[in-house]
Amino acid sequence: MSPGSAHSSFHVRWTEVAVSAGMVIRRLGGGLLVLWLVSILTFLLVQLIPGDPAEVIAGENATVAEVARIRAELGLDKPVLERYFEWFSGVIQGDLGNSLFTNRSVADTIIEAAPPTVVITLASIMIAVVLGVTVGVFAGLTQGSWVDRTVSTFATLGIAMPSFWLAMVLVSVFALANPWLPATGYVDFSEGFWEWSSYVILPATALGVATAAELARHTRGCVADVLTRPYVRTARARGASGTWLVRRHIVRNAAIPVVTVLGLQAGRLLGGVIVVEAVFGISGLGSLAINAVLQRNYPMIQGYVLFSAVIVVAINLIVDLAYGWINPKVRTA
Repeated sequence: MSPGSAHSSFHVRWTEVAVSAGMVIRRLGGGLLVLWLVSILTFLLVQLIPGDPAEVIAGENATVAEVARIRAELGLDKPVLERYFEWFSGVIQGDLGNSLFTNRSVADTIIEAAPPTVVITLASIMIAVVLGVTVGVFAGLTQGSWVDRTVSTFATLGIAMPSFWLAMVLVSVFALANPWLPATGYVDFSEGFWEWSSYVILPATALGVATAAELARHTRGCVADVLTRPYVRTARARGASGTWLVRRHIVRNAAIPVVTVLGLQAGRLLGGVIVVEAVFGISGLGSLAINAVLQRNYPMIQGYVLFSAVIVVAINLIVDLAYGWINPKVRTA
């Protein structure tokens, strides 16, 4: 290799790195703006929740003076904007405030409650990707066949089934009628892989089936569309093998729409896990959020929503990076 070509190759690689870094910086800036707007909307909307946390803390027989004293101690008597800026200044420093009822750090409480929720959500995503993409590719490659019709039918049923209903069916079949898996609860991974996984399978399946169905439907459509492209027909005419064609052209070019759908499903999974945790009696972020709303625990609600927003923004950043890996042309967008 000549010095000139080596220099040119190095320049191209450096340009690609710079473009990728610029894309990440732009996406991070947009993500931070989204989080700031979420913090404003969350704080303002929480104030509209009926009821007064000071009255809940004081009890039913409390006097007006006692309720007023508690409101002053909690800072609830201050103007809304002043309370927002006090809270947001703490958020910037990593302090989400303290629970109104336990006086514990909101951040610490969320971190303690997060593991079951994170594990179930990640497991449901794994089930959705493996199941949805696999059957979607087969359906797209066999358009019009019984496989295609079967996948389309079950995909429609999967999307239509509510997660809580499927959760109850799974409990009835696999925990009550046939005691193969536990019906409720959650154990830590330290208890052993098989013990831990037995508590994860049912809730993750209940949560992941609808996303798998959505992915299967979109994957089938994307694969069917790619099969009509001129470069696929040309590759087939040149005698390209089926496996190479699927791996090199079909799956790669159908991947971007599928990755987009998976990114959009992240918010749905975070919302659905609350209901699934309630059905399986799991003490995760779902039960934490429900109790916070019932108690009018403003800092806990705000912390939970902001934590969820951070997760969604992070997932969307990963999706953007996946775009650049699948199709380098996207990096300049």
